[in-house]
Amino acid sequence: MSTSGGSKAVVAALSSNLAIAASKFVAFAISGSSSMLAEGVHSVADSGNQILLLIGGRKARRAADEEHPFGYGRERYIFGFLVSIVLFTVGGVFAIYEGIEKVTHPHKLEEWYWPLGVLIFAIFAEGYSFRTAVRESRETKGKQSWPAFVRTAKAPELPVVLFEDFGALIGLAFALAGVGLSVATGDGVWDGVGTLAIGSLLVCIALVLSMETKSLLLGEAASPAAVAGIRSALVDGVKVTRVIHMRTLHLGPEELLVAAKIAVRPELTAASVAEAINAAEARVRAAEPIARVIYLEPDIYSAEEAAHGADPEATPGGR
Repeated sequence: MSTSGGSKAVVAALSSNLAIAASKFVAFAISGSSSMLAEGVHSVADSGNQILLLIGGRKARRAADEEHPFGYGRERYIFGFLVSIVLFTVGGVFAIYEGIEKVTHPHKLEEWYWPLGVLIFAIFAEGYSFRTAVRESRETKGKQSWPAFVRTAKAPELPVVLFEDFGALIGLAFALAGVGLSVATGDGVWDGVGTLAIGSLLVCIALVLSMETKSLLLGEAASPAAVAGIRSALVDGVKVTRVIHMRTLHLGPEELLVAAKIAVRPELTAASVAEAINAAEARVRAAEPIARVIYLEPDIYSAEEAAHGADPEATPGGR
């Protein structure tokens, strides 16, 4: 995913959420709807999340230094994880608390047309933000399904914004149902029920996001397609005959570390081996441009050891 695409989606979501939050709080102040209050806090939490994502993107662009020789690319993962925590604590927990309060102490809505009008406006605004996130995601998504894209994406911004906007649209539907039923029945309990549904939805989204960003923080390998491309690029069939074993690790969404032990022909001189390694690195960078850090160890492949079942992936120095 390009950084510009993610930033565009985040900025679109931030501008929409700020306008929506203001309108929801006005509607709450006039009508006393708990669904409006929960949705207002939800929009404030979303706005804070988008600011965190923008800060993470800016920090990740810092150059590598002695203390962090592999750079700061994982800042984006850290801030993505913080977003899931904020969404849970600020949005979900507050909405559940407010919903319980309104279910146990319901009151009739006043000036009900204000929350209905704000909800309709918010649906259009969130729909625009969600459409932007979907459009920016399509190039990276490729032929994957949307759930697969969220699970495999290495950049946190677009999946986070997609989840937030999709959750916001569902939350608005819950709020609309709660307010509508309260007006239709004259029973304010439905407003509290809608608020509880919003809180439960936010908690579920936060849990999914936290699991996905936790995996990125722990360190994920390149995609199977990228790994296959790197393996193919390493071998030229002349000086480099095979990949004995290889590891990949995302240092950030757009930075990949590649470490491999490659088999070279035994008759090569040291100078020829050095040339083979440099050429292999160039081929890898051409095949996978985000492979910024590459470590290659030359070795002599032993068919005899392989035939005896040596596991090159698990045995140190294995061939």
